[in-house]
Amino acid sequence: MSDLLLELYCEEIPARFQANAAGQLKSAVTGALMEAGLSYDSAAAFAGPRRLTLAVGGIPARSMDKQIERKGPRTDAPARAVEGFAKAAGLTSIADAKIVKDDKKGDYYMARSVLAGEPAAKILAGFLPGIITGFNWPKSMKWGAGDLVWVRPLRAILATLGAENDETETIRFQVGGLTSANITYGHRFLSEGPITVRRFDDYAAALEAANVVLDGERRAEIIHQEAKGLAFAAGLVLIEDKGLIGEVAGLVEWPVLLSGTFDEAFLALPDEVIIATIKANQKCFCLRDEKTGRLAPRFVIVANMVTSDNGKSVIAGNERVIRARLSDAKFFYDADLGEPLENRLPRLAEMVFHKKLGSQLERVERLKALTVEIGPTVGADIDVARRAAMLSKADLVTAMVVEFPGLQGQMGRAYALAQGEDKSVAEAIANHYRPLGPSDTVPNDPVSITVALADKIDMLTGFWAVGETPTGSKDPFALRRAALGLIRIILENRLSLSLKSLISIGRMGHLDNVPLPVAGRSYTAPDAVMTFDRKMADDLVSFFHDRLKITLRQAGAAHDIVEASISVGADDVYAISQKVTALTGFLETPDGEKLLSGYRRTANLLRDEEKKDAATYAGRYDVNAISSEVARTLANAIALSAEAVAADMDGGDFSGAMAQLSALADPVDRFFDEVRVNDPDPAVRLALLNVLAHLRATMHLVADFSKIEG
Repeated sequence: MSDLLLELYCEEIPARFQANAAGQLKSAVTGALMEAGLSYDSAAAFAGPRRLTLAVGGIPARSMDKQIERKGPRTDAPARAVEGFAKAAGLTSIADAKIVKDDKKGDYYMARSVLAGEPAAKILAGFLPGIITGFNWPKSMKWGAGDLVWVRPLRAILATLGAENDETETIRFQVGGLTSANITYGHRFLSEGPITVRRFDDYAAALEAANVVLDGERRAEIIHQEAKGLAFAAGLVLIEDKGLIGEVAGLVEWPVLLSGTFDEAFLALPDEVIIATIKANQKCFCLRDEKTGRLAPRFVIVANMVTSDNGKSVIAGNERVIRARLSDAKFFYDADLGEPLENRLPRLAEMVFHKKLGSQLERVERLKALTVEIGPTVGADIDVARRAAMLSKADLVTAMVVEFPGLQGQMGRAYALAQGEDKSVAEAIANHYRPLGPSDTVPNDPVSITVALADKIDMLTGFWAVGETPTGSKDPFALRRAALGLIRIILENRLSLSLKSLISIGRMGHLDNVPLPVAGRSYTAPDAVMTFDRKMADDLVSFFHDRLKITLRQAGAAHDIVEASISVGADDVYAISQKVTALTGFLETPDGEKLLSGYRRTANLLRDEEKKDAATYAGRYDVNAISSEVARTLANAIALSAEAVAADMDGGDFSGAMAQLSALADPVDRFFDEVRVNDPDPAVRLALLNVLAHLRATMHLVADFSKIEG
């Protein structure tokens, strides 16, 4: 078995492209190996700012021989046809062909030959150039006089193949004027000259000696640990930023961590401003004083260079740039504070939210209207919620947010507090975007909840209304994230809300000639709104269902119980989650297991009998037709439970509904042990089948038990 080492050495690859590029290289090469009939034992891909590397182990020396069968003419075909077939098949004579018997179409000739396998090196040399030239980069470029299109200029290609402990051979091919070799290069400034390598082990060791850490995950870990160490040495703590660690790990080959300072006067700026400025401009990490909770006037730099002055010039250069950037930020901040957020609202009319959905000012008007309906259901003060909705987007036209768009909401909160707005208003401005992802927190203040729900339902209904819905893996407006966020807000705050009502309210804001709610007045959406475009509403509810299934499964619920608990029209997210919890607990009890078994026997029997009788049993029967005491007991138990189960389900008492079902476990068990359903008397058989149909219908009041596995 042989090992492949492939390195594509180039100019700086953007950090955000590296992980996908490594995965693409691994997938393309291993896929081509398998297609060519070459198996492999292992494959690992690595990415850095100046190289993509792939190591594939356990490749056979050559592909396997293939048996090829070629069907020829019938044995009674003209001699010329037979001779032509023999020649085309490479046979010395037709006598070397096999005769295949076929009673229907007549006997015919079959030529069999062996296609010899090829050396692995030859196969690799055949497909590697196509993989390299066909690489799919988000952005590409040309350089020099060549025709190769790649992310950055490609400078060298290393490709070797060989068995362990043996000499390797170089896989020879050309791409973009470059000829593959067994040469690599170390750090641009901390190493000298080319490095000759054979296989992955000496390659990785040689790079380490040449000041290159090949593995991106290891670079990230070095950065993380050394940054924490520098913070600890200064009596501070590192402000964790996993995304920044990953980005910087893609910018350096040999991480060298240093610490710098900035003027304490800048600490008068909000923490978010300082962090965003230092992160965006210099890719540096900020530190915090754990005792006070405030930022410290220090930062950590990740350099890609060891300097003769132990990093003093690197630190000084970063300090100069950060001082200038923080000075700019202070200018923006002071200028922004001079104008109340409310005065900025007219400028939102000039900012397009979406060409089909109007401006940000129009969106603000919709959010204000939505708070009138949503606020009371979550216990929010309507006037405060409307104020928060009105100011929620005002910071989009501040100088600070124009400079750092990622600070939207956070700057609005800072300006609102500084300008004397209610604290709930300020927090809602910041938190209405949340949650931004699965690890982000959800708002829990009623005003923040109100504006966050309004923001997300306006987005979803708006984009659904104009046909801009997610397709496949594409979701340019992050509507899946909005739906997941809305679901998390509802679940984590234990809110009982109707999705259909939210959709109807949200849809109202996107209709012409429909009055919007007015604060302080009771409001009922017009019938035209409640029934408008039912298909759109149903489709959006289904979209929520799909996101809810993901959320519940990630929380540990079994997929079949989730499927069983979500009916087509269900629209109370919190109620569904409670049902899943209650049903999970019920099915783990002896009564639950027994009743599930009884349901399956019931469903199977009814399915077979309904098919045979070409009828559907609806659960209506003549009790006088039942002579069996066991069957009567079950019928009476079902009758009592059905009414109680329906009442409990309507009232949201899912545990109570499960308790009512538990009472049916023993009667169902006895019924199947002692009662013959297919009674010779047709009237008795009909009554018994309807008793079981009533049982099925009663259990379906709780969930669709047919979807529960195991």
